[in-house]
Amino acid sequence: MGDFVIRLLAVVAAACLLPAASALAAPGDDGMERLFTFKDERITESSGLAVSPTHDGVYYTHNDSAAAPVFYAVDGGGRTLATFQLRGAEARDWEAMAASKDPATGRGVLWFADIGDNLDGAWPNVSVYKVMEPRNLTDATLPAVRYRFRYADGARNAEGIMVNPRTGRLYVVSKEFAGSVYAAPKKLRTDRVNVLRKVTGAPIMATDAAYAPDGSSYVVRTYFSATVYKPSGEVLTRVTMPDLKQAESIAYTADGKALLTGSEGPRSPVYRVPIPEAAQPTPTPTPTPTPSEGEAEESAQAAAESGGLTGTDVLIWLAAAVLAIGVITFLARRTR
Repeated sequence: MGDFVIRLLAVVAAACLLPAASALAAPGDDGMERLFTFKDERITESSGLAVSPTHDGVYYTHNDSAAAPVFYAVDGGGRTLATFQLRGAEARDWEAMAASKDPATGRGVLWFADIGDNLDGAWPNVSVYKVMEPRNLTDATLPAVRYRFRYADGARNAEGIMVNPRTGRLYVVSKEFAGSVYAAPKKLRTDRVNVLRKVTGAPIMATDAAYAPDGSSYVVRTYFSATVYKPSGEVLTRVTMPDLKQAESIAYTADGKALLTGSEGPRSPVYRVPIPEAAQPTPTPTPTPTPSEGEAEESAQAAAESGGLTGTDVLIWLAAAVLAIGVITFLARRTR
């Protein structure tokens, strides 16, 4: 019963906080625009979003849980160009995707994360599938490589993955009240379960994450907003997001100057949201060393503190929690 109450509290509180946060950060004339709407009636729960690394003006998405291992390529008008089935994959609860480039061949690589675990431990391990990006945008069945993962500190729910384009390392972002960024091993193995280790903190209830194309930053999306970080975990900026039905996805534009965000639901929209200029990549970025695990762990506490909620957010959350408790108490009395 205790777990049920906690989960119900989280759902009600999140529902209460969303409109309050939107009211505090109402978008103005900031360049935010609706880029397109998915027109394919099969795309009903767009949960992952990525920009093609090799096809200009092409975007990828996939549905959420209870769907087949399928993803879609769409154009800048939201029209489906091709549908791809994955061979050797299953879709238990696909929650996110990422795109990168193979440094040796220059080919695009797509990653699909079957990492949803709403019971926080229902699955002994979770999976991420690696697929070479198709050269031709025509319907096809593609082979997938499966990597299995477990968390070093115990099972948890997650909805975000990202790949650092400089190092090729995969990261998973958990969806919790005190979320975390987990790093995969530098070299992934298919013959055993890979271990994910916490390297820094993440905002509350993260629903997706993505790395900038040049590796200079990464972003974590929540139901309420998005936060852009340096690779070390230091906050660069927070970005107001559009008011969406169920904010589930985020990606960078190809030039790294804006974010793309989408929602679940039939004919759901995808918005383009500019990143503040101070947090955008420079025209000729100078490569910086990737922090070691020790350096990342040293910055974890500071990142967790700065990457979470602001004081105003906390007050809103507390107010929402009080309201949620009242709702739960009322329902409990009605159902005695």
